[in-house]
Amino acid sequence: MLTKNKNMPYTDDTHTKITTLIGEGTIFDGDLTSPEAIRIDGTINGNCSCEMKLILGPKGHIKGNISAQSVIISGKVDGDITTLSKLVLLSTANICGNITASSLVIDEGACFDGRCTMTNSVSESPQTSTSNKPKEQTSKE
Repeated sequence: MLTKNKNMPYTDDTHTKITTLIGEGTIFDGDLTSPEAIRIDGTINGNCSCEMKLILGPKGHIKGNISAQSVIISGKVDGDITTLSKLVLLSTANICGNITASSLVIDEGACFDGRCTMTNSVSESPQTSTSNKPKEQTSKE
């Protein structure tokens, strides 16, 4: 039987090539933008934007807003997070800000202080929006 080990790092279905790495102990002042995946184990004092995946390690800290295709957080964020795909908050995550995502996974122990808005890239079909209305009876006697 497969079980989740809380000491194991997060893995997902795809292997992501990290092109930008901010190492532990590094402090970066300013906005960070990348067309590829980013891993942050240091401190960023500014906004982070990436067109692919952003990974914040357990000792990483971002003091600014995050915008990315998908985001995995196991460190601390003081700012808003916007993702077009999945946001994963691991057990060591500490978020103080608002979240906008289409998919959200929160592990037990993660801390989140803010508002969450779930988005859906597929527009709602008319059938879905009227499914809760009572059916009209059309039979005539």
